[in-house]
Amino acid sequence: MLQELQKGKSDLKIKSEENKEKRNKLNAQASELATKRNELNKRTKELIDEAQEIKILRDINNESVRENKAKRDEYNEKANKVYAKIDKIRKDLNLSDGPSLKEMRREIDHLEFKQQTEVMNSNKERELVERIGHLTEEFKRKKTQLEGNQELKDLLEEAQINRDQASEYHNVVKQFADAAQEYHENMIKIFKEADKVRAESDNIHKQFVEIQESADEQHRLFIKAQKEIRDFDKIIIGLKRKSKQSKITTAKAQIKKEAEEIYSQFKLGEKISTEDLLLLQRSGLV
Repeated sequence: MLQELQKGKSDLKIKSEENKEKRNKLNAQASELATKRNELNKRTKELIDEAQEIKILRDINNESVRENKAKRDEYNEKANKVYAKIDKIRKDLNLSDGPSLKEMRREIDHLEFKQQTEVMNSNKERELVERIGHLTEEFKRKKTQLEGNQELKDLLEEAQINRDQASEYHNVVKQFADAAQEYHENMIKIFKEADKVRAESDNIHKQFVEIQESADEQHRLFIKAQKEIRDFDKIIIGLKRKSKQSKITTAKAQIKKEAEEIYSQFKLGEKISTEDLLLLQRSGLV
């Protein structure tokens, strides 16, 4: 039985070392994955911070767009009110044939904005340019006609000043709008890159968790084997102690038996040797 126990202990030691080796290897892999995951998380944060900074710039430009739009619209509104006065005077002077200067100006502004913002083929763009040119010439003709009247001339100059100011603000609006759009597109691009890096980090973290769980299982098996080895040691030591005690008891019994035989001979008057006497002393009979 002792040999079987010792063999069982030896097998457990081998198994324990295997568990320990697997655990250490898995922990090393988990550590590498954790390092890579942390680097990716750091990169994700850097990208998000960069995108947030660009978002601030985009919002600043959008706010400038709103501010300058309000000023542009304010001057357009002033010009429209002046043109309304002009139209009233034209009607009073019977000069109201065809569209008003206000309507023509509004149509020209609309077509110019369309030309600046819409993508179109060369034929359509040529037609649009011709239409703008025709309306502009007609606008100038009517304007010249009305400038013969001093009051109308002053109002036309006032309207033109407001239109010019509105045009300047419109150009500023376009500049800020273009900048805001560029910032927005760059922000979206960086956010997408951050999402891509985050997805890679999440995938590596999933691998890390799986490997770490395997390492923990190997560690649990290692600890279990170590406990079982200690249990084997206790049993083996107990058996060895019991075996030794049994041998001592058997030896004492043998000595006592031999001593009793010698003592019986001694009492009958037979001579005993020094060795026999020492045996009697060890047995406690003399």
